[in-house]
Amino acid sequence: MSPGPDAAALGSGTPLRLRSQRRDCLDVRKARGARGCKVSVLIAADKFKGSLTAVQVAERITAGLRRVVPGIAVEALPVADGGDGTVAAAVAAGFERRETTVAGPLGDPVTAAYALRDGTAVVEMAEASGLQRLPGGVLAPLTASTYGSGELLRAALDAGATTIVFGVGGSATTDGGAGMLAALGARFLDADGKPVGPGGGGLRELATADLSGLDPRLAGIGFVLASDVDNPLTGPKGAPAVYGPQKGAGPEDVAVLDAALCRYAEVLERATGPEAAEYALAPGAGAAGGIGYGALVLGARFRPGIEVMLDVLGFAPALERATLVITGEGSLDEQTLHGKAPAGVAAAARAAGKEVVAVCGRLALAPDALARAGIRRAYPLTDVEPDVGRCIAEAGPILEDVAERIARDFLS
Repeated sequence: MSPGPDAAALGSGTPLRLRSQRRDCLDVRKARGARGCKVSVLIAADKFKGSLTAVQVAERITAGLRRVVPGIAVEALPVADGGDGTVAAAVAAGFERRETTVAGPLGDPVTAAYALRDGTAVVEMAEASGLQRLPGGVLAPLTASTYGSGELLRAALDAGATTIVFGVGGSATTDGGAGMLAALGARFLDADGKPVGPGGGGLRELATADLSGLDPRLAGIGFVLASDVDNPLTGPKGAPAVYGPQKGAGPEDVAVLDAALCRYAEVLERATGPEAAEYALAPGAGAAGGIGYGALVLGARFRPGIEVMLDVLGFAPALERATLVITGEGSLDEQTLHGKAPAGVAAAARAAGKEVVAVCGRLALAPDALARAGIRRAYPLTDVEPDVGRCIAEAGPILEDVAERIARDFLS
């Protein structure tokens, strides 16, 4: 986390602007008091990756607010955009946490969790096939498989899920979801009729695909692909080119993976029809190393991850009860504006006429960009502690100090 180019513009570096913002906050408090409204705060923030979970972010903000306004009504609704942390957000919202043993990205057994409530399962592919599941953290761009993600989906079906929200992100894999499909009953064979090897690299040898053995229960459920990216499967904006390097793929590996996924889509087109080729170009197909493509082949409907999660978590009724909404994530930057949790929260809150402020570790958005997103003001940790290392190591206490500032500006 490092202070963004506009961090000073929202911090102590521009006293005239700050004085104007404080006048705005005073005007807000006076208007609220005139209406006789009881102040209630909704905290709907994502994790600070590498520092705090979304649940911990909410706890720290609550503690800071109550130092200034003891007893203030605070409702915490940790959120996620479909990537890592999605199951934890669902559990915090009242879903039951379920655990099962599945194959990790390299086949080693791992304990993975999903969330279940009233027939709706929230499944996070990173629980089974994420980077954090790689033994020793050693990257395996050509051989990492999504087989365990398919096993996790099957566990949700076994538990009686009739709707599955499949959050994808943070993957160690670039296999187009072939491993996932195999775990659910598909067969991918080479020219000799033998199963191809694991991972995207194994798809180089793919000759035929047989999806007739897919779990029949998949046809009878509501299946939603929740992702914050809309990349296609292959090409310059595809999964290997854009996300492969994050998983250890060098230039030669990227070329190999892209060619292998093109072959994979062609073989699936021969096996299932022209829809397979259309899915490869569809938004979300390239998500999480192409597992989005596999989900689309299974009949999933793509939706932006934060929109899905807000629905699943019960954000709308919580928003109705709130006077002020606090959102945030580790870094507020250009990516935030394209489907990340704070942007989704702010858009929904703005539509409901609610005020929104944001907390973050790093701020790299100008005030006008924040305003367009529906965020009144952003509070980076670096305004309190300029040392980035300390911000990361001591994010919790610093976030409490930031929350005190919010309380003084908007609530006291």
